[in-house]
Amino acid sequence: MPSLCLDAPVTSRLDQSWRSRLEELLAVGMAAGADLVEVFVERNDQLGVLAEQERITSVSPVMGCGAGIRVFKGHCDGFAATNDLGGPALLTALEQALGMLGLCRSIRAGGWQGLAEFQDYGSGKEQWLKGCPAVPDSAERLREATAALERHGRHLQARRASYARDWQEVLVAASDGTFARDLRLHQTTGLTLLAADGDHRATISRRDGRADDPDFLANWPVEDVAVSACQSAGNMLYADVVKAGDYPVVLANRFGGVIFHEACGHLLETTQVERGSTPFADKLGQTIAHPAVTAIDEGLSNNSFGSMAMDDEGMTPQRTVLIQDGVLQRFLSDRAGEMRTGHPRTGSGRRQNHGFAAASRMRNTFIAPGPHKPAELIGSIDHGLYCKQMGGGSVGPTGQFNFAVEEAYWIENGCLREDKPVKGATLIGDAETVLPGISMCADDNALAAGFCGSVSGSVYVTVGQPHIKVDHMTVGGR
Repeated sequence: MPSLCLDAPVTSRLDQSWRSRLEELLAVGMAAGADLVEVFVERNDQLGVLAEQERITSVSPVMGCGAGIRVFKGHCDGFAATNDLGGPALLTALEQALGMLGLCRSIRAGGWQGLAEFQDYGSGKEQWLKGCPAVPDSAERLREATAALERHGRHLQARRASYARDWQEVLVAASDGTFARDLRLHQTTGLTLLAADGDHRATISRRDGRADDPDFLANWPVEDVAVSACQSAGNMLYADVVKAGDYPVVLANRFGGVIFHEACGHLLETTQVERGSTPFADKLGQTIAHPAVTAIDEGLSNNSFGSMAMDDEGMTPQRTVLIQDGVLQRFLSDRAGEMRTGHPRTGSGRRQNHGFAAASRMRNTFIAPGPHKPAELIGSIDHGLYCKQMGGGSVGPTGQFNFAVEEAYWIENGCLREDKPVKGATLIGDAETVLPGISMCADDNALAAGFCGSVSGSVYVTVGQPHIKVDHMTVGGR
C-alpha cells in the first residue's frame, strides 16, 4: 500500500521542498479513485491591539499552521483539516476526506503525472512581516488616535482605536498539476466614538485597510481621520430622527457599495447557484439592472483588500464583468462551482484559513463610474435622502436587505441640506427591485476595505461605487 515518507522533516517555510510529500499525498488520493485532490497548506501570524480612552486594553497575538485537504468525485466533495503538518496527520486527513465519498486507500498504482512547475508568487515578499510595526509602536499609534479624538471632539463618552495585522503564507497543490505559493499581508485600523449630551446620542466609526503594505500604520492619517469622525459625530448628535417613507436616495461612494456587495454580489456567486437560492441563476444575458449599471469584480487593484496574486485554489485572479449596461454577464466561480454548475472559474476560490474549503467569493467588487457629477444626482431630486456613511445591516438568502445609515442628510429642491442631518434611517429592499432603480452613476468611483463572511469563513474584500441615485427606496425610521 502506498505510504508517505513519515520521517521527512516539516520545514518552517512553505516552498518547493514540499513537492515530494505533496505528490505522494495526491497520488494516494488519486489511486483511491478521486477525480481531483487538492491540498491547501498555511502558516499565519496575526496581531490585534485595542486602545480605549488613553489605555491599551487588549493585545492579541495569534500564530498557527495547518492544512486542508479536499477530494472531488463527480459533483461531490469531501473536506478535512488538520493543524499538524506531519506526514501521519496529513494522511489521516486525506483518508477522512476520501471516506466522506465512500473511497479508501488502494494498493493499485495510479497513473497520476505529478505536480507542474512551481509558481512562487511570494518571492520578494519575505520581509513584509518584519517591516510591520511591533506591539509598542502599534500601541503608541493607537494612543495618538484616541488623543486626537479627545482634542477634536465634543461630548465624547467613549473613544476607541484598533489595529489588526494578518500575515499569511500559503501553499496550494492539486492533482491537476497546480503547485503555487504566496504571501499575503492585510492590515486594518479603526476609530469608534460615542458622543452624548443628555438624551442625544451619536456613534460614529471609521475603518481603513490596506493589503501588501508594511508601512500602512505608520502612514495612517490619524489627525484627518479623527477630525472627520468628530465632525460627523457633531452633526449627528442633535440630528432629527428620519421620518419613515419611500424616497429617492443618493448613496455616497466608497462604503456605500456595501449594499451592492451584500444584496447582489452574493447572489452572483456559484455557491448560491448550487443552492438554488439566487433569483438570477437562469438570467445570464438578461437585463437585471438599470442600463446605467455596470458592475465588476476583480482581484488586481494594487493594495486593495480583495486583491491577490493567486486565489486559494492556486489560480491567478482576473477582472470579471458581472453586469454590463444592466445585463447579467458572468457568475463568480471556484473549482467546485465550475464542476457543479458549468460556470468557468474566475479566480474567486477563497477561504478564511486551512479550516475551510474554498468557495466562490467576491474580491474587489464595485459599480463602475458613470458620466455624471455627484451634484447632478442631488440636483435631480426634489425631496430625498443623502446617505453619506453606511453602517451595519443584515441580508437574507435571496437578497433582501436591511442596512442602517450612520450619517444622512435631507435633499430638498435639488440641494443637499447639510444643516438638516437625520439619524435612525434604515434602508430596506431587495436586489431585484433596487438594481433596476439605480438610474444615475457619478464619475467618482472609490473603494473601501471590508470583511465578508460566508460559507468559507471571513475573507478580506473591497466594496465600492461612485455616488449613485436610486429612484425610490423604503426608508425605515420614526
